[in-house]
Amino acid sequence: MTLEEIRGQEKAMETPDRVQSAGAALEELLLAAKKQEYLTVGVYESAKVMNVDPDSVAFCVLATDEEYECDIALQIHFTLIQAFCFDNDINVARVNDIERLADLVSAGEPGEPKDAHCILVTSPSANPWKDPALDKLSAFCEESRSVYDWVPTVTLPER
Repeated sequence: MTLEEIRGQEKAMETPDRVQSAGAALEELLLAAKKQEYLTVGVYESAKVMNVDPDSVAFCVLATDEEYECDIALQIHFTLIQAFCFDNDINVARVNDIERLADLVSAGEPGEPKDAHCILVTSPSANPWKDPALDKLSAFCEESRSVYDWVPTVTLPER
């Protein structure tokens, strides 16, 4: 395969419709998982879940923005979480709008906004949860990996 062919494949993978579709699917998935109480929000809380029951994790979202890009500790956590996800065949995606993500996962809840840097969508092992949005995101991640984008970035739809 030539460099031009690879670049052509990469451009095809980055179509706005594809990214917007993944963003809408992520929003849909997070809202559905929240209703079912299948969300784990926060870096440390997520690490606990992954350590205790990695088979229950269906999807991982890592979020950051310009304010946290230079946070070395957070980047180390992200690297470890990504490695864990890859080792356990868990799809993982990045979101660059942490405020919007925090609004989605803490909507309607009183108190301080949650640490939305890492969000896990879990599913009980005994009775796996099926969701069309999860299937869409899994396909999006698989397509991204086929062009060597190991942790694709998903853009959430505007409100």
